[in-house]
Amino acid sequence: MPCHDQGNAIRRPPVPDIAAKPATNTILNPAGWPQPKGYANGVKARGEMIFVGGMVGWDKDGKFPQGFVAQTRQLLENIVAVLKEGGARPEHVVRMTWYVTDIDAYRNSLPELGKAYRDVMGKNFGAMALVQVTSLVEKEALLEIETTAVIPD
Repeated sequence: MPCHDQGNAIRRPPVPDIAAKPATNTILNPAGWPQPKGYANGVKARGEMIFVGGMVGWDKDGKFPQGFVAQTRQLLENIVAVLKEGGARPEHVVRMTWYVTDIDAYRNSLPELGKAYRDVMGKNFGAMALVQVTSLVEKEALLEIETTAVIPD
């Protein structure tokens, strides 16, 4: 949906060519620590930052798919669309904070959730946190994710 300002389209700056900027993030995992499962303990990055605030898993019409994994897939696709708008890709993600309304739904869907994540985000795992909350602003939302990406200099 285009943005409008008193009936006139807002001009957007050109999206930078990100093909020439591969991610140069460094995963930080102290010696002797166990290998993280589906996330990084820390990430070191340098460059232009993009912050994606609390996205939910609705489509462009504001409709939520049914189920935790389906909402997660749509949510991740929404994040990728916002990143693309700023000239970034999934491999530029350095941090995600997941807010879920049902931790058991998350735990019980890990194999399917992992597949959905890899389908959309690839094998890019930033530093992640997951928190159970009692509710979200959008009543139908089962989860919300904040994301930070860094496009290398």
